[in-house]
Amino acid sequence: MGNIVETMQTVPLNHYIWFCAAIFTIGVIGVLIRRNAIVIFMSVELMLNAVNLLLAAFSVHHNDPSGQVFVFFIMALAAAEVAIGLSIIVMVYRNTQSIDINVLNRLKW
Repeated sequence: MGNIVETMQTVPLNHYIWFCAAIFTIGVIGVLIRRNAIVIFMSVELMLNAVNLLLAAFSVHHNDPSGQVFVFFIMALAAAEVAIGLSIIVMVYRNTQSIDINVLNRLKW
């Protein structure tokens, strides 16, 4: 186990920051540009994973396991989010026969 921590500490923290920033940016672009509800949902998950990776990297860098505990709880929350989000997408598809978010304005009262 100590081997993994030593290996992770040899990678500079800047690399993790830039990598997570790139992943988060890809997620933001996916949310802003795409109109497919599933792709938007996947982009939000991508942003959440980028934050999780950065939190874990900072946790190892500062030798504090509390960040990794937060990652565990965030992953549990993401699993619940996936279940609820996919059920909402399924219900929208059943009502509109489309997962295009531009069609969702028909659902207004």
